Amino acid sequence: MSKRGWVLFLMMAIIWGIPYLLIRVAVRQLDPGVVVFLRTGPASLLLIPLVTMRRQWSAVVHHFGWIVVFGVVEFGVPWFLMSTAEEHITSSLTSLLICGVPLLSVVVQRLRRGEHVETRRYIGLAIGACGVAFLVGLDLSGGTFTWIAMMALVCVGYTFGPMILASKLADVPGAAVTCGATGVVALAWAPWALTHWPSHVSGETWSSIATLSVVCTAGAFIVFSALVKEVGSTRAVVVTYVNTAVAVVLGIVGLHEALTAGIMVGFPLVIVGCVIATSRPRPALA
Repeated sequence: MSKRGWVLFLMMAIIWGIPYLLIRVAVRQLDPGVVVFLRTGPASLLLIPLVTMRRQWSAVVHHFGWIVVFGVVEFGVPWFLMSTAEEHITSSLTSLLICGVPLLSVVVQRLRRGEHVETRRYIGLAIGACGVAFLVGLDLSGGTFTWIAMMALVCVGYTFGPMILASKLADVPGAAVTCGATGVVALAWAPWALTHWPSHVSGETWSSIATLSVVCTAGAFIVFSALVKEVGSTRAVVVTYVNTAVAVVLGIVGLHEALTAGIMVGFPLVIVGCVIATSRPRPALA
């Protein structure tokens, strides 16, 4: 990976390690649909002047169909499901379940392109799958299966979103994609938000939402778009593993969440599986 790729990767590791804690805080007072609206609406408004100044609206119009699809699979559905799940399971477990994204991405990319998958990559996938199984199995308690199933759907969306960026929106500037996608999602969730608006919102909740919208949405997806174009979608989603570590630490320190057996056993296995499954193919011997 290039120096620029590593810089973008590390930026994303930090920026996307924060949202799980912030979502957990926000859903204490806000309906999940309201959280989605407040994450996407302000982010889109913030990016409108930038897209206008750079004269990128023609790119938004020309690729509007795929921008909508990207918005739905990356923002509109996953963020509602994730926010709903975080009303019932910890931010640490939520972030750890997202570790399934790189593994699923490897499988889908290989099936889509019909590429040969080396044995060592199958081993990596198997190790990573065992890690996720430990995370789910050891931390699974009564009533949590539904929320874990929701997170599995989030993983599906997060798998296909970067693929759309890399294959269908590669020539569209990141700010234009993010502005259009978040704007469409915000408009779609506006009626829900208006009918589910809370009677009181604390300053802590507003600050969480502001950070989610400005830093973790508007800023993050501009950086992520650049990362996907720099290193490809399969390798870009490996950032999931690093930001998971950040999210787990923040959950334990900031929200006093427990360091469970599932985390201690499953997370190292997922990391090892990721490294093996997403590494570059070995050069053929002459």
